[in-house]
Amino acid sequence: MEFLRRLFGVQAENNTINDKGPGSPAPEIAAPGAAINAATPAPMVQTPARASRQEVSEADTLDATPAFGATRQLPPIEPATKSGKHAIYGMSSDIGMVRTNNQDSLFALFCTSMSVETQPDFGLFVVADGMGGHHDGERASAIAVRTIAKYVVENFVQNLFVGPDADRPIISEVLSEAVQKANEAVSGEIPEGGTTVTAAALIGDLVYIAHVGDSRAYLITSDGIEQITRDHSLVQRLIELDQLTPEEAAAHPQRNVLYRAIGQSENLEVDAITHRLPAGARLILCCDGLWNMVSPSNIQQIVQAARSPQEACDQLIAVANERGGPDNITVILIQMPG
Repeated sequence: MEFLRRLFGVQAENNTINDKGPGSPAPEIAAPGAAINAATPAPMVQTPARASRQEVSEADTLDATPAFGATRQLPPIEPATKSGKHAIYGMSSDIGMVRTNNQDSLFALFCTSMSVETQPDFGLFVVADGMGGHHDGERASAIAVRTIAKYVVENFVQNLFVGPDADRPIISEVLSEAVQKANEAVSGEIPEGGTTVTAAALIGDLVYIAHVGDSRAYLITSDGIEQITRDHSLVQRLIELDQLTPEEAAAHPQRNVLYRAIGQSENLEVDAITHRLPAGARLILCCDGLWNMVSPSNIQQIVQAARSPQEACDQLIAVANERGGPDNITVILIQMPG
């Protein structure tokens, strides 16, 4: 596993990096006790390089029962759907048509084996959408992705090579811990930056997701397309409280205000989601640069018409850019065998 250690590196303690330019503003934090009012939204101070991503305290939003993110009770892990068949994936990230730098980061690692020691395939996929000053956002997302990948490799992936009967940690716990480590790393190194994170660990036909922010995971099956993560945004809370309709939320001036993100609070709550993926299902991880410009039904049409996951990713980014591409665009598409 020495090559994996070299791949992710070992970060020296107390070695923080700070190359922020002069005058880089910090993300906006709402005053304690501030009330939410859909009709009269509070004014926002926008950062120069990430005007579409501001931060408010989660304590300042009204409580609501999550519409997404509930963990489902599922049967034990099973190997791949059919012997000799494996998941395939594609991925792409684009600066878009307006931004001058790409503040998104992504990561993909897929392991499979065929031997007498039968064990399911494993995949780790991460999408992060940075926010903050011009360089703070891109560094925050890069640090988060690197930290999550390194932690999962060291605390779970290495155990895959011990043997099929070896005791292994629970992947959902490892994934949530990895996101917490990313939160600590970003908070310590980029005080004025932050990032969303949607991380998925695939084991056989089960996917475990750890999620913070408003990047999304969609599941496409023969029944249609389903958003399986919940946006941690102000307008999503207002929709859940019946103070906004989805149509009103799409044009709301605070539609990109987040109340939960990596690097913005010591006490981070991570959504944990578990799903069984049926044969032929597609799992999509993407940032808001895609879903703000391409509707779920349009995403489904493009994915199902594409000849491969990579072709689908390329076409999704092309469509978002054709419609203006105001933000960075990042997408990972995993297709199950079947």
